[in-house]
Amino acid sequence: MTQPIQALNILGTAAPAVQPAVQAAAPEDGTVHEVVIVGSGPAGYTAAIYTARAEMNPIVIAGALDAGGALMTTTDVENYPGFPEGVQGPELMASFQEQAERFGAEVVYEDAVDLQLDGDVKTVTLDDGTVYRAKSLIITTGSAYRKLGVDGEEALSGKGVSWCATCDGFFFKDQDIVQVGGGDSAVEEATFLTRFGRTVTLVHRRDELRASKIMARRAEADPKLSFAWNSEIVRINGGDKVESVTLRDTVTGQERELATNAVFEAIGHLPRTDLVRGKLELDDEGYIVCQGRSTFTSVPGVFAAGDVVDHTYRQAITAAGTGCQAALDAERWLADRAAGIEAEAGDAEVQTVAADEQPAVEAVAR
Repeated sequence: MTQPIQALNILGTAAPAVQPAVQAAAPEDGTVHEVVIVGSGPAGYTAAIYTARAEMNPIVIAGALDAGGALMTTTDVENYPGFPEGVQGPELMASFQEQAERFGAEVVYEDAVDLQLDGDVKTVTLDDGTVYRAKSLIITTGSAYRKLGVDGEEALSGKGVSWCATCDGFFFKDQDIVQVGGGDSAVEEATFLTRFGRTVTLVHRRDELRASKIMARRAEADPKLSFAWNSEIVRINGGDKVESVTLRDTVTGQERELATNAVFEAIGHLPRTDLVRGKLELDDEGYIVCQGRSTFTSVPGVFAAGDVVDHTYRQAITAAGTGCQAALDAERWLADRAAGIEAEAGDAEVQTVAADEQPAVEAVAR
């Protein structure tokens, strides 16, 4: 099976359909930027829009192969406001990026491999050796696909095991497909896969779906979609390709084998925080800890937004909202720092900015 065009890297972002021919210019020696945004997606691009409109000239480190986040592998997005007929995930992210670039944001298609967060000037080192220096950083690295962790999963990855129905579903036309999971993502992917598969079986460890009612009803009404309730995959079987899965009944413990040509997984995400592990405070699940209701992290001048801080909602619109917050927090923090004021996270959490002191990015035409 061919590698998906928008494969995920350490940033958890995905590449736009068409990348600009001209990349962001490499920084001159000693250049210190106002803000560098590490990651993209709804959070990163929204932060870029707001900081660019504030004339902070943001640099967005979007990844070597991928920019745009998980929405780049999503088909119909039906719950993003402003699109009554829905919108394709890649189309939505392309619009975000275009808007950020229109206001002056520069998007760099390289991977960040190291962050140095000590001192007044932070550094971001890319895999090509380029080093960006900045007074502030906004971390929007998102999350990665959670794996089953069963025998055969790694060996058959790319040989029938996939985490992206929109990338790989076509390769299993008129074949038998298993989709794992019970939430909105799993149900959406299973429904999408019925366009290609001869049969699609949704394997879920409970006896009812966790997906929204409208999506659950749609799936249950699909004649090509069947359900393996109270079941979990304990092994993926095959040599050069997937041939079957071994299912265990979560109630009785009994095992059975189900023939299939492909296994698609949608069982949640893990935060992409390897770059900041040991440098920022993380919670027990590995998410970046922010102070109160702000986007301030444990290091002054470093802010975080999107799925890398959110293990509750994980929606495009909430990610975009926290991207806006991070931009406002960073702008206010830099302004206070320039004025010699010690900015605290509590300022962002409990104080309301007076009308005549609104950040420049708030002056949005309505």
